[in-house]
Amino acid sequence: NDSKVNEKYILNDGDSLKLYFSDETIEKFKSDEKEVIKGLDLDIIYEDENILIINKPGGVLTHSATSKEKYYEDNIVDSMIAYLVNKGEFRFKKGQSFVPSVANRLDRNTSGLLIGAKNYTAIKEINKAQRLDNIEKYYYTIVKGNIKNGAYEEAELSKIENKKNQVRINTSNENSKKIITEYKPVISGKNYSLLEINLITGRTHQIRSHLSYLNMPIIGDRKYGDNKINKYFREKYKINNQVLHCYKLVFKNLDGELSYLNNRIFETDIPYNMKKFIDGEINE
Repeated sequence: NDSKVNEKYILNDGDSLKLYFSDETIEKFKSDEKEVIKGLDLDIIYEDENILIINKPGGVLTHSATSKEKYYEDNIVDSMIAYLVNKGEFRFKKGQSFVPSVANRLDRNTSGLLIGAKNYTAIKEINKAQRLDNIEKYYYTIVKGNIKNGAYEEAELSKIENKKNQVRINTSNENSKKIITEYKPVISGKNYSLLEINLITGRTHQIRSHLSYLNMPIIGDRKYGDNKINKYFREKYKINNQVLHCYKLVFKNLDGELSYLNNRIFETDIPYNMKKFIDGEINE
């Protein structure tokens, strides 16, 4: 009402409100221009105002491996940011605390579904749902052996101090964490089987290391797999990395602003390299 009031004043119906900002404050609100490269052509299987569900191919990083300011084409997160900038749904601003990101992570050579968060509410709600096990993640993988029965397996996982980004199973120490992996055979072949994995807990390299510990190494896994078998399939099928694909996400019991996703199921097809392997080795 053309009068200065302090921060405790309670607005009344019909009040006329004017805000005055210093040049310094206005400058903080301005866009902080960064170089945004086009990025990868994302395989987006679902999108709304809060999230994206992206099907990541094998061989692509989830996050940038560097701390540089520029946004490169070689990872999903930066490509998602470029996609949202080009759509006009996101702008860089000085001092901003949130930048679009993904709520789950897949190893470079693991393919499958990632959940991209467009805003702070989305990342907060998705992270909460993951902590409460309200987002189920299912994987397909091909392992050594004729696996006829499924199982619900518990173990302890810990990082190997002298080896970068590698873990071991059932070596108890102060840093070990409980893991739970549930699996069932989808196709049981003579020497190899296609398994569906329900990832109950989500630790670094959990599926790969746990299945290897259970004497069911994943085909193509260079860290935890069978070197002799890997060599055979590298030469015959050009498979150079683990055959592991996150094919399904199930949302349940969300109670926040993303509750509209409850009972939604998102799926992708089996990747070509897995189909080729199944046709050549399991269904032959």
